[in-house]
Amino acid sequence: MTNTPRTKNAQWESLFALQQGPGLPLQQRLRLSVVQAILDGRLPMGAPLPSSRELAKVLALSRNTVTAAYLQLVDDGFLESRPRSGVFVTLNARPVEVKPSSQAAASGKVAGMPPVWANRVLRSLTDQRTLSKPDRWSAYPFPFVYGTYDPQLFPTEAFRECCVHSLARSHLPQWTPDFEVNDVPDLIQQIRLRLLPKRGVFALQEEILITVGAQHAYYLLAEALFDPNQRLGLEEPGHPHARNSFSLRKPRVIELPVDAQGLVVDSLPALDYVFVTPSHQSPTTATLSMARRQALLAKAEERDFVLIEDDYEAENLYAGEPMPALKSLDKTGRVIYVGSVSKSLSPSLRLGYIVAPRALIAELRELRHAMVRHPSAFLQHAYAMFLSLGHHDSHARKVNQAMQERMALAAQALQLHLPDFEFKLPSGGASIWVRAPDWVDSSELALMARSQGVLIEAGEVFFASPPYPCPFFRLRLSSIPADQISAGIRALGVAVDELAQARGARRSRLPHLRLA
Repeated sequence: MTNTPRTKNAQWESLFALQQGPGLPLQQRLRLSVVQAILDGRLPMGAPLPSSRELAKVLALSRNTVTAAYLQLVDDGFLESRPRSGVFVTLNARPVEVKPSSQAAASGKVAGMPPVWANRVLRSLTDQRTLSKPDRWSAYPFPFVYGTYDPQLFPTEAFRECCVHSLARSHLPQWTPDFEVNDVPDLIQQIRLRLLPKRGVFALQEEILITVGAQHAYYLLAEALFDPNQRLGLEEPGHPHARNSFSLRKPRVIELPVDAQGLVVDSLPALDYVFVTPSHQSPTTATLSMARRQALLAKAEERDFVLIEDDYEAENLYAGEPMPALKSLDKTGRVIYVGSVSKSLSPSLRLGYIVAPRALIAELRELRHAMVRHPSAFLQHAYAMFLSLGHHDSHARKVNQAMQERMALAAQALQLHLPDFEFKLPSGGASIWVRAPDWVDSSELALMARSQGVLIEAGEVFFASPPYPCPFFRLRLSSIPADQISAGIRALGVAVDELAQARGARRSRLPHLRLA
């Protein structure tokens, strides 16, 4: 007898009943249920799973939770996505350790049972949406994703030279001692004299703190400044790493809209802090106009709030004139400036910095000391030499030239293979923010695209309150060779066609107007 929709839904509800465990995030509980069904043989190899939309409705979960669980299970090898067919149990699913599900074990305090750490951790980020990519991302031929190493652009010889010089006996006293709360003076000087003046920022030595990347800066600022009483304005959409780091201290987050000129500042509510990415808004790439910069600073002074400026990809400019940093326009000490010295080289080097009034920097030094003492002094010294010898400047020029070429190739390919998708080329940086037609959900597209060898960044991760369906996604060009871009976007177009067939949607092939 054929199953009616109601009977089929009841079967799914029974098969994927979420395991008990109040301390476990919903996404993790769903993954445990699917894995248990596979290992118990109730879901045999090759068995189809319901669509994320169908399962979300049956289990009364958000579509984002189900999609994220499916994506993780695909990465873990339990599920596979088949074009035009859906999601299936893979033929070589790997067994995993299954957590105890009894109430006694879930408490984490029963003799003879291991602790359930999810119930003991007081500040968990495991269920936060964040930028991620498969562990085996390099096996994909078309990785339009963030934070990956590009062997074509890395200045191997120049960086090796600086590391070798730092290891010379004459240089050992400059970085081998324990610096306690301090930083390598040479790097502070290079930031003061070489990097910051290009952004119109002039700071004293005691106003600069080195961090283990920009994300470490977010965490330090959150620990020092935020509590549940603080009102924090965040761009929507915005930078997920900043949002997640700030959320640990549970400030009252207020979503602030952005448009083609960046953060909208004419109707700001009452705030204590505002986090902003004015150079290239993350993720839309919009540049905050000069009028809005001045208006934002005026409102900060008038209403007594503080700005946290991440000068995101300010160096990567290849069109138009550079806009001055908010910090350079600040006359009253209301801007905390976050920068990175290693992002254009390799994000894995993890070197960033904070520029702020000396009273705040002094507090942040003590907080950093309690966490990591200080970032690697060897790396600080080597990078100071990299800056002093001019390698950083020449590398930035090379990266900008490469990104400009890749942007042009991506724009041409988008026009050709995805003419009904909207985008605007940025003035710099390494990303294109794309809006698909309204029927496209970018999380579904990201899953479908993997079967074509394409990795994209689905847009929902950038929103605190994502729209549904979310038609936005980001193409990152820093890790994919120029000669692979056109083929990658063509393969993405194939995935869009497959998604359309699976959804029964009708794709429009009318070209759109692109604003260059």
